[in-house]
Amino acid sequence: MLLILFACRKTSHIRAVMVAGASALVALTAIVTALFLQQRALSSDEMLLVSDVVWYPSLNIHYTVGVDGISVLMLALSAIIVFTGVFSSWNMPREYFMWYCLLATGVFGFFISIDLFAMFLFYEVALIPMYLLIGVWGTGRKEYSAMKLTLMLMAGSAFLLVGILGIYFASGATSMSMLELAGQHIPMAHQYWIFPATFLGFGVLGALFPFHTWSPDGHASAPTAVSMLHAGVLMKLGGYGCFRVAIGLMPEAAQELSWIFLILTGISVVYGALSAVVQTDLKYINAYSSVSHCGLVLFAILMLNRTAMTGAVLQMLSHGLMTALFFALIGLIYGRTHTRDIREMGGLMRVMPFASVCYVIAGLASLGLPGLSGFVAEMTVFVGSFQHADTFHRVLTIAATCSIVITAVYILRTVGKILYGPVQDEHHLNLPDATWYERISTVGLIIFIALLGLFPSGVSEIISQSLEPIIAKIAGI
Repeated sequence: MLLILFACRKTSHIRAVMVAGASALVALTAIVTALFLQQRALSSDEMLLVSDVVWYPSLNIHYTVGVDGISVLMLALSAIIVFTGVFSSWNMPREYFMWYCLLATGVFGFFISIDLFAMFLFYEVALIPMYLLIGVWGTGRKEYSAMKLTLMLMAGSAFLLVGILGIYFASGATSMSMLELAGQHIPMAHQYWIFPATFLGFGVLGALFPFHTWSPDGHASAPTAVSMLHAGVLMKLGGYGCFRVAIGLMPEAAQELSWIFLILTGISVVYGALSAVVQTDLKYINAYSSVSHCGLVLFAILMLNRTAMTGAVLQMLSHGLMTALFFALIGLIYGRTHTRDIREMGGLMRVMPFASVCYVIAGLASLGLPGLSGFVAEMTVFVGSFQHADTFHRVLTIAATCSIVITAVYILRTVGKILYGPVQDEHHLNLPDATWYERISTVGLIIFIALLGLFPSGVSEIISQSLEPIIAKIAGI
C-alpha cells in the first residue's frame, strides 16, 4: 500500500505492484497453511502459530495472533479473492488500490486476531475503506449507498463494542485474549444481554434480518472488485465473529437464546431468495442471493452441532467463491453492455461465449449442482440442521430448504434471459469477450469452486477438528 502511495505513478507500475503483492499474499497464505497442517499433526493446542506482543500495557491489551483450521481457511478464501479482485480492477487508479489494500489488511488482521480488542480494531479497519471505495469509485446512487452501509455497520459496531466490553468485565479475565476468556465462565445473568449484543453486532455484517438492507444497495453501487471482496469476504467477518466470539465464549446463552436468532436467520434465507426473484438488476439479484446464502451461515451456526457448524464454514467458503465469480462476471458484462437490467440483454452466449459459460457455472454452483461447492455446503447445513429431533428446528429447516427451489427459479430465469434470450440491442452483437486478465480472475475462482465441490473431505476434516473445543463446551452444558 505504501509503495503504491509514494512510489508508483505509472499505471503499469501500479498494476505490477498489485499483482506482485497479491501473488505474495497467496504464497504467504499457502506457507501459513502448510505450517499449520505440520504443527497440527504434532500439537493438540486450539490455536497454532501464536504470537503475542504487549500493545497497551495499562489496559493489558495485547497484539495476539494465531490460527486454527477455520481461520486458515478464511485466510485462504481472502487471499484468493484479493488476488482475483486485482485483475477485476485492472483499470482503476492508484488511490483506489491504496484503499483496496487497506480493506484487505483489515480482513486478514481480523481472521488472525485472538485478542478481542485487536479483532475489533481490524473489524473497523475493514469497514472504513468501504465508504470511500463505494462513494468515490462506485456507480449509481453511490453516495447514498456508501453512507447507508457505513452508518448501519457502525451501528452494529456499537453493539459489538458493548458486547466485547461486557465479556471482558463480566468474565473477570486479566486480558482480552480469547484463549484466556474461553477458560472463564461468564455469569448467565450477564450472558443474557451480552450474547444478543455480540451476535447482533456481528450479525449486521452477516446480513441478519431485518438489518440487511445496507447490503443490496452497497453491492449494487460498489466497483466490481469491491463487490467481490465485500460479498466474498467482508460479510464472512459477521459469520466468523458470531461463531468465534458469541457462540464460542457464551455457549450457555447460545443454547437459551438461539431460537430468537434462528427465526431471524430463517427469514433471511427465504426472504433473500424471494427478493432476488423479483429483481431485474444483475447486481441486486446477486446481492439478495447473498443475503439468503449468508443467512444460511448464521442459521447453521445456531444449530449448535458439529455437522451444521461444519456446513456453516463450508457455506462461507462456497458462497465467498461463487459470489465473487458472479460479481466479476457482472462487472465484465456491465463494462460492455453498459446496463445491468436483464430486460435489456439477451443472446450473450453468441457473442461472449467464455463469459457466458462462466456465468452458467456460477449459477449452477449457486443453485447447488452436485460436483460444485454449493451442493456440498448446503447439504451439510441442512443435514446437520435436521439432526435436531424437535418440531421447532425441523420446521425451520424445512422452511429454509425452500430457498433451494427459489434459488433455482431466479438463477435459471436470469441465465435463460441474458444468455439465451432474443437480442434486445443490436449493438450487443459486436461485444468483445473476456480479456486475458478477466479470464485469470474468473478461471481462478471456478477452479476453487470445483475443487471444493469434488474434494470436500480434507476441508471438512480441518473444520471438524477446529470445532472440537466449542462442541465440547456445548456438550458439557
